[in-house]
Amino acid sequence: MGENGVAAAVQGLSLEGGATFQEIVNAKKPYYSKRVELFEQYRARDVAAVEEAKAANVPITVVLPDGAKKSGIKGVTTPLGVANDISKGLAKKVVVAKVDGDVWDLFRPLEGDCSLSLHNFDDPEGKETFWHSSAHVLGQVLELEFGVDLTIGPALEEGFYYDCFMGDKVLGDAERPVIEKRIESIVKEGQRFERVVVSRAEALAMFQENKFKIEIINGLPEDATISLYRVGPMVDLCHGPHLPSTAFLKAAAVTNVSRAFWRADVTKEPLQRVYGITFPDSKQLKEYQHRIEEAKKRDHRNVGVQQELFFFHPLSPGSCFFLPHGGRIYNTLVELMRQKYWEYEYEEVVSPNIYNFDLWKTSGHADHYRENMFAFDVEKAEYGLKPMNCPGHCIMFGNRVRSYR
Repeated sequence: MGENGVAAAVQGLSLEGGATFQEIVNAKKPYYSKRVELFEQYRARDVAAVEEAKAANVPITVVLPDGAKKSGIKGVTTPLGVANDISKGLAKKVVVAKVDGDVWDLFRPLEGDCSLSLHNFDDPEGKETFWHSSAHVLGQVLELEFGVDLTIGPALEEGFYYDCFMGDKVLGDAERPVIEKRIESIVKEGQRFERVVVSRAEALAMFQENKFKIEIINGLPEDATISLYRVGPMVDLCHGPHLPSTAFLKAAAVTNVSRAFWRADVTKEPLQRVYGITFPDSKQLKEYQHRIEEAKKRDHRNVGVQQELFFFHPLSPGSCFFLPHGGRIYNTLVELMRQKYWEYEYEEVVSPNIYNFDLWKTSGHADHYRENMFAFDVEKAEYGLKPMNCPGHCIMFGNRVRSYR
């Protein structure tokens, strides 16, 4: 079933008084099945390549961070295999590898002589891989529970999210337990992550029912390596790397549900953004949740109102109204800044807040940030509030003749 077929099926349901999530999922099941079938066709090439590599039996040398060397077979040996040779305990802890400095799936065969480092959840590379893989699990849940069209699902500094398109439907707090329960089920299944590299044409064939993925594929550079990952019934366009399986995700929670827009553009399709967090054990999840609750108590937006420091008002969106106590704190901070100016031998100047847009054209702000600037017309000329001080300081510098002496 192509994109038009899936869209027609879903639209037909909505015309009959509004489709349930299950009806939408059922309408999209042929698309989900097609992805898996195509993935397995593409993966058969990789399986055959590994068998050929076994037959060729080309030796390679793997150099570890401490200088130790391990022997392997080109196209067969994996980082996880090397980890097992070192220690069974190590193999259980590592989540991702680096091969010649590039992050690498533990299950992906090595392609020649290389340097290899192994990373667990405590390493930055480990956390990013852990949460990126978690985003794929979340994507699987969003498809199978709500029939969404997936867009992007990155790892964050702490946690992850997945943006999805649901038409006029929305997700809220009521759906959070449903999502968490399905994630728990997927973790217990220990679904394997698998990777294949495909041509642009194959990627387009895989995702023809999802216009967002098609747009991403068409935007990739001509020489881009396009890889796909499968976890359970979900196949996604992704550069990787990923965990060996979902069994690593011992503790999970949905942290927030909000709205977003495709490409962060309010004129494009509205999306639902689901945030989550995962850890290798429940203790770390509980510590995280406790830390977040404590942080909420100290959130400046709450403290400001509770202690009557400041407030915001829709008649001046984004602007702060400082009350007397807040004004004292504000002035104290300004005085601290002035002390630092003196300490570091800076001089204080004061520049205007509004400039003719000719300045922003010269600085480049007009070309790159116009849509995010406050602009208005005065006597047939366009002006804008300054987004930064530097261009005004340049005018000050150019106000008189200066010598390099």
